[in-house]
Amino acid sequence: MRNDLPVLIQGGMGAGVSDWRLARAVAEAGHLGVVSGTGLDGIFVRRLQDGDPGGHMRRALAAFPIPGVAERIVDEYFIEGGKEPGARYRSKPMPSVELSRKLLDLLVASNFVEVYLAKEGHDGIVGVNFLEKIQTPHLPSIYGSMLAGVDYVIMGAGIPMAIPGVLDRLSEGLPVEYRLDVKGAERGETFSMRFDPVAFGDGVLPDAPRPLFLAIVSSHVLATALIRKASGRVDGFIIEYPTAGGHNAPPRGKLQLSEAGEPIYGDRDIPDLEVFRKLERPFWLAGGYGEPEQITRALESGAAGVQVGTAFAYCEESGFTEDTKREVIALSRAGKARIFTDPVASPTGFPFKVVELDDSLSNPAVYEQRPRICDLGYLRAAYRRDDGTVGWRCPSEPVDDYVRKGGDEADTVGRKCLCNALIANIGHPQVQRNGYVEGTLITSGDDVADVARFLPEGQTTYRAIDVIDYLLPDARHR
Repeated sequence: MRNDLPVLIQGGMGAGVSDWRLARAVAEAGHLGVVSGTGLDGIFVRRLQDGDPGGHMRRALAAFPIPGVAERIVDEYFIEGGKEPGARYRSKPMPSVELSRKLLDLLVASNFVEVYLAKEGHDGIVGVNFLEKIQTPHLPSIYGSMLAGVDYVIMGAGIPMAIPGVLDRLSEGLPVEYRLDVKGAERGETFSMRFDPVAFGDGVLPDAPRPLFLAIVSSHVLATALIRKASGRVDGFIIEYPTAGGHNAPPRGKLQLSEAGEPIYGDRDIPDLEVFRKLERPFWLAGGYGEPEQITRALESGAAGVQVGTAFAYCEESGFTEDTKREVIALSRAGKARIFTDPVASPTGFPFKVVELDDSLSNPAVYEQRPRICDLGYLRAAYRRDDGTVGWRCPSEPVDDYVRKGGDEADTVGRKCLCNALIANIGHPQVQRNGYVEGTLITSGDDVADVARFLPEGQTTYRAIDVIDYLLPDARHR
């Protein structure tokens, strides 16, 4: 485990945008490269069905330390030469409270593979980023990343009180539990997910060192609560401001919208860095720190460094499709790249930053053409049925289904299927049974307006090292 703190953390963006190639490029340069853990099982099986170009998935699977798992996955999902163009991807099991052995295999192995590839061939540091709200995959996903020697686990979009203790117990080979948020649960009633590394390995218990844990927060209040009440040590914080990409914390107090329909953030949403300094944990600042002088100011404020996401999102190594990168960079060069902080797009209820592109789901006309389908289920919410069992619903699913499950029809208005869109963003769109090809919905921070500044003279693309050289012109890389 590396204990020296990085000045630059590459953000864990979207599903597969911060993939192993990007994290490895940043880590090789001496900074903290981060893979996104969101939806990795689904991305993993689609890579295999696309023929595993380059053989990277199978190469990493060959190093998986628990016998039988890799063979079962390859036999089920790998297609030599890739699926036929226009054919549907074979589905994987949907997440639930009790995970099937097939889904456990995919969750552990996919996270192992992503971290293994990110760490391959160098001695730099690599982290993995999870969304707390996507709870059902947490335990096996974290374990898979630990089997690959992940250096940092980073988590936001919720209150990750239990994660430090989970890391402690998994590193000791002990069974773990994670309490599931269930809407309508009665007083004193709890629902939990469980994972036993010994049972998963059929008695084989490989080494799984404890990574450092960083919580993504937007307020000093939450940070203080985590220090006092978390199940183990919180090793540091990433403080995200509202300009950061992806999901944002809602404004504190009553939600107010601008004339354009975006949430209005005020003074109450500015974190108190003086409180963070007193917590005696390292912290990094995120959202609007994509300039060298901003990094200098962050360090002068007591931060260990900064997290930067959007700047890396459009580099050659990121997981976005080449078409998306070209389009956004061209818009940035023309001064036309725009972000809309959509208060309702995400089924999570968190504001979600969207790049306005005519051919994506950000365009109302494109959005209206999409049939409502929920077939991946990452952002479904758990609710208590009348018989005391756990059901699942999502405000982006068919409206009648959501209402039948006790949901409020008003919550479905404007909701978008981020699960399918985010995987389409990286070139693996599902072809639905009615022939509909899932569309994209690109998320970035406000900094997307100026990503063209990273282009080398005379070039139309840029690399991760170009971003690093711009941000830290005086740094010495590996």
